[in-house]
Amino acid sequence: MAPPPPASMPLGQRMMHLAQTLQFGWFVGHLTLLFCSLRYSLSYIFFNYYSRWARFSYRTAFVAAAATYGIVVYKAFRARARAGGRQQPGALALLGDENVQYLLMALVWLFARQVPLALLPFTVYSVFHVATYTRANLIPTIQPPQQAPATGASAGGRPATKSSPLADTIGRFVKDYYDASMTLVASLEIFLWFRVLFSAIIFTKGSWILLAVYTVFVRARYSQSSFVQGAVGQGVARVDALVANQSTPPVARQGWETVKRLGRQATDATDINRYVGAQGPGTKKAQ
Repeated sequence: MAPPPPASMPLGQRMMHLAQTLQFGWFVGHLTLLFCSLRYSLSYIFFNYYSRWARFSYRTAFVAAAATYGIVVYKAFRARARAGGRQQPGALALLGDENVQYLLMALVWLFARQVPLALLPFTVYSVFHVATYTRANLIPTIQPPQQAPATGASAGGRPATKSSPLADTIGRFVKDYYDASMTLVASLEIFLWFRVLFSAIIFTKGSWILLAVYTVFVRARYSQSSFVQGAVGQGVARVDALVANQSTPPVARQGWETVKRLGRQATDATDINRYVGAQGPGTKKAQ
């Protein structure tokens, strides 16, 4: 993330300098997504989610999501191009990029039938992205860090500066709730798969195609995200505990073991790391 403008510039010039960056467009996109999600949530609460404003808020939220992830993908492409000798990745390697995956899913949800639950993972991400940008760029631009009282230099030999209390509060919020929120996102994405599966079972229009696309997305997330793997593991453990109950019929136990065996076989057969040479799961969140 680019540093904020120099504190020596007037406030108007600092804001203009900040607004001319792609990163600011990325921030505006996430902020738009948050506002649209809030507006759509109000319509959903009052059972008015097919009204004109509700539909506009829902679609605009995914337009904003596609724009933000598109900016990240573009910046990564431009960085590789500027590196000169580095070759651009192939199609499979590109699809292995989690930002590309979220960009494609945002476009899928944009043109698919409304599924309110699909907004929630993007909204959680946007909360943290807006908070991080506000702390690292917006607050220092509006209120540059002040030099601390003369108590010596910092570890790098530069004069010590006093950060904004608001920035410190935002930083603590991000640090304290990051892991829990990423676990929430993983759980929402898994629950959303069952929501799409239900739509396919009752033969909602276009649901089988959506199920196929979203299954590929969830499989890729499982391969790359330790949070998704943890959420799946917790879910399996809960079902194991239920099935282990004495009152559970043997047929149900056998059926659950068959489901787990088929799931492991499907997981091994669709391991994306075999095709793109990617590393194991990490904790990095999508941008």
